[in-house]
Amino acid sequence: MRLKDVHRLELPPTADMHVHLRQDQVMDLVVPSIRRGGVDTVFVMPNLQPPVTSVTAALEYKSRLQAIDPNVNYLMSLYLHPSVTPDVIAEAAKAGIAGVKLYPQGVTTNSESGVAGDFVETYAPTFAAMEAHGIVLNLHGEVPGTVPKDDVSLEELFLPTLKRLNEKFPKLRIVLEHCSTAAAVDAVRSCSSTVAGTITAHHLYLTGDISEVDPHAFCKPIPKKPADRDALLKAICSGDSKFFFGSDSAPHPLVTKQGKPVPAGVFTQPYATQLVLLALEEATEKGIIDEKDVTQENIEGFLSLFGRRFYKLPEPSTTGPRIVVKRTGEVIPASIGSADGTLEIGISRSDATVFSLRFASA
Repeated sequence: MRLKDVHRLELPPTADMHVHLRQDQVMDLVVPSIRRGGVDTVFVMPNLQPPVTSVTAALEYKSRLQAIDPNVNYLMSLYLHPSVTPDVIAEAAKAGIAGVKLYPQGVTTNSESGVAGDFVETYAPTFAAMEAHGIVLNLHGEVPGTVPKDDVSLEELFLPTLKRLNEKFPKLRIVLEHCSTAAAVDAVRSCSSTVAGTITAHHLYLTGDISEVDPHAFCKPIPKKPADRDALLKAICSGDSKFFFGSDSAPHPLVTKQGKPVPAGVFTQPYATQLVLLALEEATEKGIIDEKDVTQENIEGFLSLFGRRFYKLPEPSTTGPRIVVKRTGEVIPASIGSADGTLEIGISRSDATVFSLRFASA
């Protein structure tokens, strides 16, 4: 379909399989924006301060989120740490914890407690327990450090480790989070069916040159070249179920985004679904993707169905709630703010015209 000519579209609710909801005042402001973006299910990242390393902490966090908006399905995760032992994994499985997030130490926001060295061997017993209990391993796939002179990205340096994990633990479900390169797309495809990748909204429209000059576009992994962005767009439109939506929406107070150093993170949550549709529309108009590949089936698969299937969740009922997007001339505001005016969070692509969105009964 040519999205530019579409005035109304009805879709199943979006499943956002990578969100940062933070804590305290930021959490209170961000959580109510989840459904505004057409999302009813989220996989919640555990990189709080301190990180979520116990089942008790994960369940307490979930309770706080549910108290703010009980109409969202929160999939909880643990932060991989020496304290996350095989026994903890068994406990987590009984409690319904969905995944364990692996952060290489120092690679992004709140990753100081992440893994270092040869973590494949160090955490082999934990990975084996996850494999046995059906808990997903979620990877921030970058190698910390300086990019080599031959222009190989930190993500590309990590890809042999992804393949090594897949070979050593063939039944372990693994997600390479926020794929940002053509090489990552190829690597996920080359692995077995137990490996998948999430793709954000912002990596569909940002490139490295923009991220370097716009603090609201600065994130980890850093957006790459136009060819990498285009590979992500084509993966979405291929109908390949190995790739599904994970916004990696990462809020930071506006005052910190305007300071130095700029924290890594792009905030898209209130317009998560709309920004994906806008990126597909723009890519079609530029000839990057063919309008015949932008089908209802491919959009629904990427935004809603493929992620749920990978996590073994029920699919949205055909008689249940739907999201309806319409062209009304809605423009993304510069920010969202707390009622008392003490907190403001900037939104990616402010001033862009997007579909309006609402939930509706089937």
